[in-house]
Amino acid sequence: MEKKALSSLPSPEEVWESLFDQLCERIGPCFARPETRERVKSYLKGLLSPIERKNGWQLAEEAGEATPYAMQYLLNRASWESEEVREHLQAYVRESLGPGGILVIDETGFLKKGKKSVGVQRQYSGTAGRIENCQIGVFLTYAKQGNHTLVDRELYLPKSWTEDSERCQAAGVPERVIFATKPELAARMLWRTLDAGLTATWVTGDTVYGNHRPLRQGLAARKQAYALAISCQEQVEVLGEHRRVDQISESLPLEGWHRLSAGEGSKGARFFDWAWVELTSSCQEGWQSWLVVRRSLLAGEKAAKLAYVLVFAPTETTLSSLAQVIGTRWTVEQCFEESKGEVGLDHYEVRSWQGWYRHITLSMLAHAFLVVLRTESQELTDEQGEDSEKKTWKFFLPHSPSKTLSAFKLQRGLSCP
Repeated sequence: MEKKALSSLPSPEEVWESLFDQLCERIGPCFARPETRERVKSYLKGLLSPIERKNGWQLAEEAGEATPYAMQYLLNRASWESEEVREHLQAYVRESLGPGGILVIDETGFLKKGKKSVGVQRQYSGTAGRIENCQIGVFLTYAKQGNHTLVDRELYLPKSWTEDSERCQAAGVPERVIFATKPELAARMLWRTLDAGLTATWVTGDTVYGNHRPLRQGLAARKQAYALAISCQEQVEVLGEHRRVDQISESLPLEGWHRLSAGEGSKGARFFDWAWVELTSSCQEGWQSWLVVRRSLLAGEKAAKLAYVLVFAPTETTLSSLAQVIGTRWTVEQCFEESKGEVGLDHYEVRSWQGWYRHITLSMLAHAFLVVLRTESQELTDEQGEDSEKKTWKFFLPHSPSKTLSAFKLQRGLSCP
């Protein structure tokens, strides 16, 4: 097949506009009124724009409007369902990135003042690294071949909210909503995402989710491979005996450790020492459970840090492949950083349940669009080959530092058409 001439290749602006129009056409049926469809298009353009803050006032200014009322109406009172948009988002990711990636579970905090923002209370925020007045959102990331984007979300509603009906009513929380733990919210997202056809080779997450036995059991019942971190106190069965995982790690022989890479990072390959132990289980035929122990490389006299992961996977799984899967967990942190920095995931000023889900869903859609756009840019660069006349269509590796989408937008000179 002959390579396209440089002159026949679309410009970056043409690619941007074509892909953006396709995305807006895809989600168009979610909005009954043409005015709402146009407003969503303006909102997405604002989220993708280089403006520093993506709140109602600045999005309105970017759209050439004198007040933020129309943007606020879109989030709070316009007739449309964020769940329907989420379904289109997942289909978009499946078709653009392909099935068979890795689903990663994690939560992030949204710092807030006051007591009226839905779900807010003083609670631990990994974002701040301490207890703060904040909201917590549980998210699901889809990662495949270096690309990763958010595909589902749930707002964690503490008992201080679910046990206060007046407070919930004031924030527009539906009556059907009851208290659910973060792992229960994660399971809800996983089941509907997998049922919707966004198939995954693996599910992974930190100890908040790995310590939750019903989540592990649900994945195993579906024959869905997982690699979930667990705390050192967790007990597993080895040769018919229940033991704490930290006690098992202490008795591992020297020859049982292997130095393997957990994948590429901003400074190159991320090496750790790894060991694994086969667990006693009643797994389905062709499946096995393991305890995997990851040990950081010693730095001077400092003791090596250990991490424990429970794995359920096909029997032919190798330790080196598990190291790569476990190393994929970091992609969700990069998604949070990119989404907050580039598409205003945390820039909202809404207080209601509906407003939160609507803004978050549109921000996730904007992030997915940037990921797809970057992928299309890579394909165009490949088509140009080594031609000496090649222009500045530089492709940024998804493994590069966490500002990759920012650098990508800067290099491409992206702006809304």
